[in-house]
Amino acid sequence: MATVLDGKALAERGRAEIKEEVAALGQLGLATVLVGDDAASQIYIRRKHEAAREVGIEATVEVVATGRSDYPNQINNVLAFPGVFRGALDVRAREINEEMKVAAAHAIAGTIADTELSADYIVPSVFNRTVAPAVAAAVAQAADETGVARRRHAPASA
Repeated sequence: MATVLDGKALAERGRAEIKEEVAALGQLGLATVLVGDDAASQIYIRRKHEAAREVGIEATVEVVATGRSDYPNQINNVLAFPGVFRGALDVRAREINEEMKVAAAHAIAGTIADTELSADYIVPSVFNRTVAPAVAAAVAQAADETGVARRRHAPASA
């Protein structure tokens, strides 16, 4: 059995959805677009800008975070994995659940003080030695709180 897709119709439907999405976000005064570093993502960004202009929003890029190491705010899984694994292993977690992943994300974000935040510094460096221990502690606590820990989490003393 063959399926025939009308690419032009799909693209038009996609554009309409993007316009609606951008218009809704524009009412808040803020739009966040998460995309990759490939050609398709660049097209998506261009369409978001076009949709924004069509609904009367001047689209600008204020903060960029990317997987590329030649830009500030590099998103790299090395920020999460050592701490996620350490935290899960410390409490002998039966699984890594969504709560543990969210705890890891909050711990990563929490390693940057509000006074340090800037457009070029919203993601800690992969060389920041405070990230892995912070993530490990948060992941272990989340595992404990969600019942997947086989060993109780002992919080580090202050």
